[in-house]
Amino acid sequence: MPINVLLVGVGKIARDQHIPVMAKDARFRLVGVVSSSGATVEGVPTFATQAQAFAALPDIDAVANCTPPGPRRAYAAEALAAGKHVLLEKPPTATISELRDLERHARASGRTLMTAWHAQHNESLDRARALLAGKPLASLNIQWKENVRIWHPGQDWVWDAGNFGVFDPGINALSALTKIAPSPLFVKSATLDYPANRQTPVAATLHFSSEGAAKDASLIAEFDWLKEGDHVWRIDIAAKGGPALTLTFMLGEGGITKLAIDGVPSFQNESTEYERIYDRFARAIEAGESLVDSAPLELVADAFLVGARREVAAFAW
Repeated sequence: MPINVLLVGVGKIARDQHIPVMAKDARFRLVGVVSSSGATVEGVPTFATQAQAFAALPDIDAVANCTPPGPRRAYAAEALAAGKHVLLEKPPTATISELRDLERHARASGRTLMTAWHAQHNESLDRARALLAGKPLASLNIQWKENVRIWHPGQDWVWDAGNFGVFDPGINALSALTKIAPSPLFVKSATLDYPANRQTPVAATLHFSSEGAAKDASLIAEFDWLKEGDHVWRIDIAAKGGPALTLTFMLGEGGITKLAIDGVPSFQNESTEYERIYDRFARAIEAGESLVDSAPLELVADAFLVGARREVAAFAW
């Protein structure tokens, strides 16, 4: 029997990834959507609230939550209390304490809770992690730069307090980093650029430290949400006495990631990130386990805690 899924939130990521991937995977069946704006998906009913969907469709097994992070905890807690498995789009919640709370709800309900850090779900990262394992980091340079007008056109919520600004895409890089890094990383310092008329940053620079890194290691990440021209999603990372790796992410092409070793193209994953997410979600439900990773969210929270605020020009669409 397929897993009957309710989709909560029908925005760009839901339409680009969740809906088509579920349509291709016989283990899942989309049975309804929840949209406060009345957005529709062909072939399934739309509900104004999650509670209405649960009452009308008692056979719902799981919820895929694609709302903005602000309301996500309340929706997920309600779904877990109703006995549903929950998949959380990234960032999973607005705060770390909310994510910890959902872990408690999942344990109490005996249901699966999974954080969908999509940038982690490809074979290129698996290979990079193996190549770096046990070696001290010599260098790290993350360049994560795109145009918010293309990726979040007109979506004012991304600038509201409680959301992530440039870290909405940037957390993808940090989720990849926390998967492949051979030792824990800490945000040593940060500079966050806030438009004069907005509540979240449009650009950021983070400097990391790690007890497992070489003493002279340069560990840096740069994020920019006003990139003109082609976007850049790239991680250069090298181990002392080991390989220099370059990961190039192609998020607009289904989550394909290329791995180069010492400058030589070496691998490109074939399956998309969301195909692997839903495969892992199905296996987690079958095994009765939860898969919750808070590390990327912790790095963003730490950047806000230690970051120096710098005001820049006002932003307008």
